[in-house]
Amino acid sequence: MDRLRPRNRTIFSGFTNAEVEKMEKLLREPQGLSLGREFYQKLAASFNRSSGRAGKPVVKWAEIQSWFQTRLQDSPQVRNSELMFPKSLGYTEGEIMRDPSELEFEARSSKDGAWYDVEAFLAHRFLSTGEAEVHVRFVGFGAEEDEWINIKGSVRERSVPLENTECSNLKVGDPVLCFQERRDQAIYYDARILEIQRRMHDIRGCRCLILIRYDHDNSEERVRLRRLCRRPRS
Repeated sequence: MDRLRPRNRTIFSGFTNAEVEKMEKLLREPQGLSLGREFYQKLAASFNRSSGRAGKPVVKWAEIQSWFQTRLQDSPQVRNSELMFPKSLGYTEGEIMRDPSELEFEARSSKDGAWYDVEAFLAHRFLSTGEAEVHVRFVGFGAEEDEWINIKGSVRERSVPLENTECSNLKVGDPVLCFQERRDQAIYYDARILEIQRRMHDIRGCRCLILIRYDHDNSEERVRLRRLCRRPRS
């Protein structure tokens, strides 16, 4: 599973009333939706062929995806995650806990050990060991990729991409999330910083070289800051 983690999410506001009504109707369908790329692409094609879009900008499938993601954040499935995350995200007694419906999460897949953005929490259950799991749908994937994920060790608030000016805040030993690029895949893994070669920035931004070691296989790689995300506190 590949995913992209954009630095900024833009919400498209150019939908017609008829298109919004169509999407709202789809959200209310009792059988549920398989919200993968194919679903968004087909819906975008349908909108662009309609007479109501004549003379208006073409709708991109990613713009429809952003609309559904925003609406799903306000759905009961997401709001009910408050019942499932009382202390699993690093909160302690006395802290003010934010409403989970206002947060974005990532989960670690058991298939490859990589982290993916969570689109929705579909259900939860408790194992005989007392541990809790959630049934997760990942952003950009359909129901066939849904997984049961352990809450305590494999669900957390979404990591945030580091900006060019944040390299000065990094130090050896810091945990990060690194975008690993290989010929057959490009996904996010947990890692730790081993060494930082600080360099002058130029028009391209941060030019520092950062040596990291991946947690899942102990391999090492030198990367640029743009491939790193700041992990939430544990």
